[in-house]
Amino acid sequence: MHRVILISLFLLVGCSSAHYSTRDAALSDPTATDDLSSQIDESPRPTENVDTEHQDVNAKIPLDPAIRTGRLENGLFFMIRENSRPENRAELRLVLDVGSILEEDDQRGLAHFAEHMAFNGTKHFEKQALVEYLESIGMRFGPDINAYTSFDETVYMLQLPTDSAGVIETGFQILRDWAGDVSFDPEEIEKERGVVIEEWRRRRGGPARILDKQLPVLLHGSKYADRLPIGTEENLASFDPALLTRFYEDWYRPDLMSIIAVGDFDQDDIEALIRTNFSDLTLPADKREREFFVVPDHDETLYSIESDPEMPSASVSIRYKHDIPDEGTVEMYRDGQIRLLYASMLNQRFSELTQSADPPFIGAGTGDGALVRTRANYVLSAGVLNGQYLRALKTMLEEAERLRLHGFTASELARARTNRLRRMEVAYNERDKTNSGTLAAEFIRHVLTGEVVPGIELEYQIVQDVIPTITLEEVNGLVSKLMTNRNQVITISGPENDSEPLPSVEGVQAVFDSIGTSELTAFIDDVDDAPLLPDPPVPGSIVEERTDEATSVTFLTLSNGVKVVLRPTDFKNDEVLFSATSPGGLSLSPDETYMSASFATPLIGGGGVGSFDPIQLRKKLTGKTVNVRPFITDLAEGFSGSASPKDLETLFRLVYLYGTDARADSVVYASFITRITSMLGMMQLSPQSAFNDTLAVTVAQYHFRSRPFSEEVIAEVRLAESFEFYKDRFADFSDFTFYFVGSFEMDAIRPLIEQYLASLPSSGREENWRDNGQRTPDSVVVKSVYKGVEPQSTVTFVFSGDAEWSIDERRKLQMLQRIVDTRLRKILREDLGGTYRVRVSASLRDEPYESYRFNISFGCDPERMEELVSQLTAEIERLQKDPPEAKYMDNAREASIRVHEVGLRENGYWMSSLQFYLEHDMDPSLILVGPATYLDDITGDDMVVAARKYLDLSRYVRVSLFPENME
Repeated sequence: MHRVILISLFLLVGCSSAHYSTRDAALSDPTATDDLSSQIDESPRPTENVDTEHQDVNAKIPLDPAIRTGRLENGLFFMIRENSRPENRAELRLVLDVGSILEEDDQRGLAHFAEHMAFNGTKHFEKQALVEYLESIGMRFGPDINAYTSFDETVYMLQLPTDSAGVIETGFQILRDWAGDVSFDPEEIEKERGVVIEEWRRRRGGPARILDKQLPVLLHGSKYADRLPIGTEENLASFDPALLTRFYEDWYRPDLMSIIAVGDFDQDDIEALIRTNFSDLTLPADKREREFFVVPDHDETLYSIESDPEMPSASVSIRYKHDIPDEGTVEMYRDGQIRLLYASMLNQRFSELTQSADPPFIGAGTGDGALVRTRANYVLSAGVLNGQYLRALKTMLEEAERLRLHGFTASELARARTNRLRRMEVAYNERDKTNSGTLAAEFIRHVLTGEVVPGIELEYQIVQDVIPTITLEEVNGLVSKLMTNRNQVITISGPENDSEPLPSVEGVQAVFDSIGTSELTAFIDDVDDAPLLPDPPVPGSIVEERTDEATSVTFLTLSNGVKVVLRPTDFKNDEVLFSATSPGGLSLSPDETYMSASFATPLIGGGGVGSFDPIQLRKKLTGKTVNVRPFITDLAEGFSGSASPKDLETLFRLVYLYGTDARADSVVYASFITRITSMLGMMQLSPQSAFNDTLAVTVAQYHFRSRPFSEEVIAEVRLAESFEFYKDRFADFSDFTFYFVGSFEMDAIRPLIEQYLASLPSSGREENWRDNGQRTPDSVVVKSVYKGVEPQSTVTFVFSGDAEWSIDERRKLQMLQRIVDTRLRKILREDLGGTYRVRVSASLRDEPYESYRFNISFGCDPERMEELVSQLTAEIERLQKDPPEAKYMDNAREASIRVHEVGLRENGYWMSSLQFYLEHDMDPSLILVGPATYLDDITGDDMVVAARKYLDLSRYVRVSLFPENME
C-alpha cells in the first residue's frame, strides 16, 4: 500500500513537468477498450533527404524512404519496414478505421465485441485454436497478442518470431481471418457476453460514474458522447447476434483497412504475403459511407461539476476545444514544436508551484492534443488538495494570465529548446536500434490521423532547423490563441464530502471574473550557475580487475571496498543503465522511526543535492540525458538510473552527491506531506483500497510494519529522522556493488569509477539486513470486505509459507505459474465467461527467510464468485493429482525461450540477470544458457509435486470484495 500511494503521487507530480505533443495520443480516447491492456499519406517515397533550410516551408513532408507502401485494388493500404530490433521478430498490425462511433443505437458495444470474437474462432482456427497456436510458438496473450477498440479505430497486434518456418505465413493467415473470416459461432458469442460484461464491470466505480456524466458535456452535441467503446451492460447482455455480424459485415472491409508490418524480414516476401492473403477481400455491393462525426462548436462555457462517494481523487480541468491541427508541411510541423515548447515551459512553472511549502494543488499540467478523431483540445488540469478546487483553478488561470501579461523568459525558452533538441538527438542516435513495436505504433497513427513519418534522420534535421528559429514572441502569443472565449468546458470532480464540497458554477465564474483584477508580477527564473560538484573528490583506485570472457563482464574491486560489475553492449547506441545495492534497508530501522525511514528516499532523495534544491537541480541538468534515483527497500539500499554515454560523468557526480551531500529540505517535506495526506484521504474512499489494505494486513498477520496508511501513520514521519536514516544507509559504501550495462567504453568509464566511486566514504562496517519476524498465516484465513455500490467483486488467494530455495525449484515454480495462468484463463474466462482477466504471480525468495508466495486474483459478478472459486479449487486439485497436458508444458517452455531470446539483446535483461545471479553467488555465464537447456528436464510429475507444495489448500489467505448491499 505504501508503494502504491508513493508511486501515484510521483506520477501526479511527474505530470506537472511532462512534455505534451500535438501528436500525443494520451488525450485521445481515454475510454479505449482492451489494453491487456483515414488520412493516408500516399506521397511518393523520396530517394534522399529534403533540404529543410532552403525548401518551401509549405512543401509536404515526405514519407520515410525506408518504408514501403502500397494499396491493393480493393483499397487495402499497407506499410512495410525492415527493422532488426528485436532480432528474429516481426510486429504485425491489422488497423481498421472503424470504432464504436459507427455503431447504431442497438449496436452499442459491438465494435469492441467483434474484436473479442476475432480471438474466439475464425475460418482456419476454430474456437480457441488461434490463441493456442500462438501460445505454442511462445507468444503470450497480452504482451505479444493483443487488440484494442476505441471510438474511431480497432487495431489487432501480433508479435511473431521470424526464425521458425511457416510462422510468418500463418501470422498473415491470422490477420486475413480477422479481416474477413471471423466465425461468430453462437455458442462462443454467448460465452463471450460474460467476458465483455466482466470487462465492463471491472471499469465501474466512482471514476466511471463521473465519466458517464462528463462525456455528454465534454462532447456536447456529438454522437461520441453516447458511444463509449465498452457499450452498456444492458445491450451486451441482450443484443441479437445478427446485429454483431451486421456490424462486422458493414465495416470490416478492405477500403477501411491497413496492414502494418515491421521487423526482421525481407520486404519483398512480406509484400507478397499481403498481396496473396488480402487481394481476395471484396467491398460490399452496398457499402456504407464511413462518416466522420463532428464535435460542434459552442459559444457558451459548459460545466460538469460532479461528486461521487467513491471518487478516490479530486481534479479541476479547463478545456478549450479546437480543430485538429494539420502537420503535413514543415511550417505545420514547426507550429507543433512551438506548442511543445509552450507546454514544457508552463509545466515547469506548475512543477515549481507544486513543490512549494504550501502547494496550490497535488500536481498540474497543460497539454494540447486529440480529444477524438475530429476534435482536439487544449487542457489545463490539476489534482486538487483538500477540497481547494477554486484555489487550484485560480492558480492555473493566474499563471496563464501571467503569461499573457509578461510572457516566458529568454532563459526558460533556451532550456526548453535545449531539452527538445537533446531528446531528438537521443532518438537520432538510436535510429538503427529502434524497437519494431515503436515504429509500428507510429505507423498506426500515420494511417489513421495522417501523422507525418519522415524517418528520424529527416525529422532530426527538421527539428535542428526549426527549433532555433522559434521566438519568444511566437511562444508567448500562444496563450491567447489557445485560451479563447468559445468551446470552453470546465470539468470538476471529487469525493462526495460535506466538509469539502465542490464549488458551484457561480463560484467558478467568480474566479474567472477575478483574473485580471489583481496585479501579477513577472515570473523570475531563478537559476544557480554554480558547478554541480564544486570540489571533485580525490580519486581512489581499482585494486583488482578480472573479465569473464564468456559473458564479456568485467569485475572490479575498488580501494574503498566497492565492487563494480561492467557489461559493455551494443544493444542501444545512447543508453547506459546502472544500479547499486547494499544489504540493510528498512529492516535496520527501529519500529519507532520506521515511518520516517520509509519516506527517506522520497524526502531526502527528492530534496536535491549539494546547493541545488529539486527545482534548481532540474534546471542544472538541462540538456542532460541522465537520472539517478536513490532507493531504500525492506532489505537493501542503493541507486538506480540511466544516462547517455556523453552524460556519464554527470551521472557519476550525481551518485557521489546523493551519497555524500543529500539535502533535508523543509520545503520539500512540507509539500510532500501535504500532498500525500490529501491523496490518502481520497484514496481511502475506494472499495479497492479497503480490499487491498485488508489483504495486506491479513497476509502479514497484522505485523506493525504492514499497517495501512492513515493520517495518524503519516504523522509519524519526521524529516530529521528520515535524514538521519538516509545518511546512515549511505554512510559506508564498502559493501555496495555497482552494475553498469550499456553503451560505454571500458577505457572511458574506468577514470570515472576511480574518481567518483572509489572516493565514496567507506568504514568497512559489517552489517546485513535483519529479519523482522514477519510471517504469513499457517492455516486457512478467509475474510470478506463489503464496500462499494457497484455489483462487482474481487477475490485474491495468497498461498504462502516456508520453502527451500534453489534455482531448480524456482524454475519449477515459474513453470507452474505459467501453466496455472493459462489453465485458469481458459476455464474461468473462455469456458465459463466469468471474468475478464485472471492474474497469477509467483515468487520464491531466500531473504529474509526461505519462502514462497503464489497469488491468484480475479474480478467477477458477486453472484458468481463461489461458482468460480469452486472451479479454481477444482483445477488446483486436478493439478495436484494429474500432470498437466503436454501442450501446456510445451507452451510454458516456449514462452520462456522466446522471452530469453529477446532479452539477450536488451540492457535491462542483462542488468536484472547479472544482479540476480551474482547476488545468489551463481556463475553469470548461466545467463547465456537458454531455458530449453533446463526446462526440458522439468516433467509433468514435477508440476504435480509443485502444485501440492505451492498451492496447499490447507494453507492460504482468501480475501473477497463484495458490494455493501450483500453484507
